[in-house]
Amino acid sequence: MTVLDDIIVGVREDLQQRREALGDVEIRERALAAAPARDAFAALGGTPDGTGRDTVLRVISEVKRKSPSKGALAEIPEPAALAARYVEGGASVISVLTEQRRFGGSLADFDAVRAAVEIPLLRKDFTVDAYQIWEARAHGADLVLLIVAALDDATLASFLALTRELGMEALVETHTEEEVDRAVAAGARIIGVNVRNLKTLDVDRGNFARLAGRIPESAVIIAESGVRDAADVAEYGSHGADAILVGEALVKDNDPVGALRAFIGAGTAARPARTA
Repeated sequence: MTVLDDIIVGVREDLQQRREALGDVEIRERALAAAPARDAFAALGGTPDGTGRDTVLRVISEVKRKSPSKGALAEIPEPAALAARYVEGGASVISVLTEQRRFGGSLADFDAVRAAVEIPLLRKDFTVDAYQIWEARAHGADLVLLIVAALDDATLASFLALTRELGMEALVETHTEEEVDRAVAAGARIIGVNVRNLKTLDVDRGNFARLAGRIPESAVIIAESGVRDAADVAEYGSHGADAILVGEALVKDNDPVGALRAFIGAGTAARPARTA
């Protein structure tokens, strides 16, 4: 069993408990009653046809207490306070881990951040059931994470369709050429390349450069994982990243505002002009 497989087993068990406490009908009612989702595609620099992009590198800043690869990262007693600092530093989107067992997250963390900031939020979890998408919208999420490695093509397409029906966007995460092609075929508008292999937890930063060129110019391209410093951000930017998703380097930094500004500056300076 891979690390990803093991995580998903726990995700399904925890999901079942939440579903028993709040059924499908109730969660859908709450989702439909929620305030409209914010435009995460635009917040990440996306435009309808891929033209007219500016050169600013965006950052998805993550509220992340621990990870399977690194263990405990930061206590984060007040996720809302951290989120406010992310906004101050220039984050375009905030990602909040809600997976409990391996990442120490919760929907309570998400709710606290949602109440504190107005920018789009990504509900970062391992989406394996449509219930989680309805649940994300009910809690005010603007994006959900869809990991191609965890979904077959039919499920990926149906989850993308549901996400859009609810007014949200999906960050569709890939790790291989085949997964990028599957994401593109499914119509993903925000495609992430995660340089951490979720099956082994190995990091290969060069994977972003190898895969980014397969993604259409019309899509927003996200570099995920592996950021240690501004030099890594510049490297991603030079290979076409429109945005980066970063957690560990920010939650462990005593000055996340300064770190964010440095990341945005370095990535923006390195980005090539978009031609589409």
